[in-house]
Amino acid sequence: MAGTPASHLLDILDLPRGDLNDLPASAKRFPDGVRYRVEIPSTEGPRCLEAVLEESERLEVPVRRISQGSGVFLLTDAELDEMAEQARAAGVEVSLFARPCAGWGTSATARSQAGGGFAATAHGQDQVSAVLEDVVRAAEHGIRSVLISDLGVLAAFGKLRAAGHLPADMQAKVSVMLPVTNAATARVLEDLGADTLNLATDLSLAQIAAIRAVVDVPLDVYVEAPDNLGGYVRHHELPRLIEVAAPVYVKFGLRNAPDVYPAGTHLEATTVALTRERVRRARLGMDLLARHGAAEATSERNAAGLAVPVKATTA
Repeated sequence: MAGTPASHLLDILDLPRGDLNDLPASAKRFPDGVRYRVEIPSTEGPRCLEAVLEESERLEVPVRRISQGSGVFLLTDAELDEMAEQARAAGVEVSLFARPCAGWGTSATARSQAGGGFAATAHGQDQVSAVLEDVVRAAEHGIRSVLISDLGVLAAFGKLRAAGHLPADMQAKVSVMLPVTNAATARVLEDLGADTLNLATDLSLAQIAAIRAVVDVPLDVYVEAPDNLGGYVRHHELPRLIEVAAPVYVKFGLRNAPDVYPAGTHLEATTVALTRERVRRARLGMDLLARHGAAEATSERNAAGLAVPVKATTA
């Protein structure tokens, strides 16, 4: 592709000159050789995880990862242990958000019209310390995957893991709130220690293909996004998405659903109902793949690369 007059400079950096509009099929795979895995986001606590596991059995949806958004610090020790035990028994990954963030603190900028990009950052070193405390606490309870939404925290995570201060099998899942919108950014995040990249929800298949061309870690892509992340319903793109983005976690969020963050027992009936519908949305995705002749095997439980919880190290 020709690109702009300066696009040849990207050749020097081994980056695509532009979005890959020819949509090349990715030859990359998960460690077990499959192209996609199913993730259910916004699984806010033990009852929601219980609902995911029940519905995935009932609807025959191969859920292999669940993620949570309210933060480790909003779960009790007993709740952390229960989630870890449920997931360990089921052989699925649990990824918990490492909080807090500017949008939940006293940052005026995060609440300003132009400050949306600040909301998920760690606002000052006190918050950096608190986020790392969430990471350590999760690890102590056997959780082996955390969502990170701050660039500096990701860099710190990578260095601490490399130095042995965090478990070697602890994974960093870059949150959708840390915008990954191009291949250059994706490479930086991979170099800093990201184990999986949650892409911005509004990227075209061509833009996703360009990112896949330069990184090897799995991509996390919303097939349906919540309203506060755009509200996109992209089920019809699922076959091509898997083809160009593999290895990819296909995420089934939910449009027309309330924003429940931070969740708690006061919203439990709502969060459980939303969770069950997300699994149903995933079933719709599986059915669409079958209708398009694109149904294929996905990972088994406890598959290589899944950050399934381990036995807790806390007393």
